Amino acid sequence: MCGIVGVVSSAPVNQLIYDALLLLQHRGQDAAGIVTQQERKFFMHKAKGMVRDVFRTRNMRALPGNAGLGQVRYPTAGNAYSEEEAQPFYVNAPFGIVLVHNGNLTNAQALKAELFSTDHRHINTESDSEVLLNVFAHELEKATRGVPLQPDDVFRAVAAVHKRVRGSYAVIALIAGHGVLAFRDPYGIRPLSLGRGKDGTVMVASESVTLEGTGHVLERHVLPGEAVFIDLQGKVHAKQCAQDAKLSPCIFEYVYLARPDSVMDGISVYQARLNLGETLAKRVVSTVPPNEIDVIIPIPESSRPSATQLSHLLGIPYREGFVKNRYVGRTFIMPGQGVRKKSVRQKLNVIGSEFKGRNVLLVDDSIVRGTTSREIVQMARDAGAKKVYLASAAPPVRFPNVYGIDMPTASELVAYGRTVDEVRDIIGCDALIYQDVEGMKRAVAAARAPNQAVHLDGFDASCFDGVYVTGDINPDDIARINEARIGQEDPLDETTSRLALPNAQEA
Repeated sequence: MCGIVGVVSSAPVNQLIYDALLLLQHRGQDAAGIVTQQERKFFMHKAKGMVRDVFRTRNMRALPGNAGLGQVRYPTAGNAYSEEEAQPFYVNAPFGIVLVHNGNLTNAQALKAELFSTDHRHINTESDSEVLLNVFAHELEKATRGVPLQPDDVFRAVAAVHKRVRGSYAVIALIAGHGVLAFRDPYGIRPLSLGRGKDGTVMVASESVTLEGTGHVLERHVLPGEAVFIDLQGKVHAKQCAQDAKLSPCIFEYVYLARPDSVMDGISVYQARLNLGETLAKRVVSTVPPNEIDVIIPIPESSRPSATQLSHLLGIPYREGFVKNRYVGRTFIMPGQGVRKKSVRQKLNVIGSEFKGRNVLLVDDSIVRGTTSREIVQMARDAGAKKVYLASAAPPVRFPNVYGIDMPTASELVAYGRTVDEVRDIIGCDALIYQDVEGMKRAVAAARAPNQAVHLDGFDASCFDGVYVTGDINPDDIARINEARIGQEDPLDETTSRLALPNAQEA
């Protein structure tokens, strides 16, 4: 996952893009970048680190212009330790194009070979985003054939991209002297929203909270397969560029990744998490009698709405039993599992009075490896809890994710090939309650506002049910994608994955 934003305005956009990236910081903390355009010239600054560390006053002054884009990076392919792979990416022909990308291409290696042998384009990094940029640049060059650029030329190029590229991609590109382009893959796996300010500024961003938090009004969500071109006068041109587009967004966005105050594809993230708590309540009752639970405690942060609803429906007190130290680095960007385990206790401190002598139901948004969960259960026991039950608002994670979440390989998933009782023994809790897959899908779908522009065809829930919505993923593909996963070069990285739940919204 990454966070992306693009802006066309009548005023300088550097501060606006910076503010937008702060609102997207939860989507990526490894690197950040901004590019702006003034008189057909691009000005770019990007580096590893968080937004507030990457951009200083001198950097902001060097980003003039009334159009631009930015990204916060959470790498899932390529080299996480390479400054060169921070985005945006740039090519000088045709016109000059810079691009930011959220998602993961599943046929990146084949495209890279094709670009070299057929399109005669050079790829200089291991990033699939650079591959995507060069595919688009090649198709745009074919669409224009030396004539002045028109929106229909851009749309023809995007249609050609859809035919060549596989996987998930939400893209924002800036074409020098012409405008900002945004488009999504034909399944709408990764989110993208469009909004406008009172002064006529047009913004596209990964989440609606970015628009609202910078004073813009959410107009709509970019449709799956659709391309939206915003010229430098702020006029919006849009066209459906994919055949048989279907809306099947990644359900993990609603379970864990997105901010709760966002709305994506008409679905309120907060309401979705409340609904997950409601459906989870039925599962809890069937496993642990409510009179055997003294208190319900969320594992911060994104499990709070589910835990609140669970408490309300079961009539059991809700308490905050963990206090988070927000000034410790996020666990999933720690270099190795040993450091990650240590970090859990650095980041969370127990309020002992909420645990001592009580039967405690801990609520988490999801369980991936189980290492963090095991540590937290032990912290509860050390604080004096009589019994520790654990409920997950998501089903067991049993399959790798190939669409832009750095989910571990199957062998690293605690639920892979194990029964719930076996997972419970590994984590060390007295009872383990999981959400069921169909209940999760119904709960998230029920949070969608009526009268949306496009029908919701379903969700990509592949890490839970093993069904990959693009229909082109087999075990060989998963093995190949795993080989290209980030972090392989780091000798301290014992797990090769950088996702350790919880903690999505702590930025």
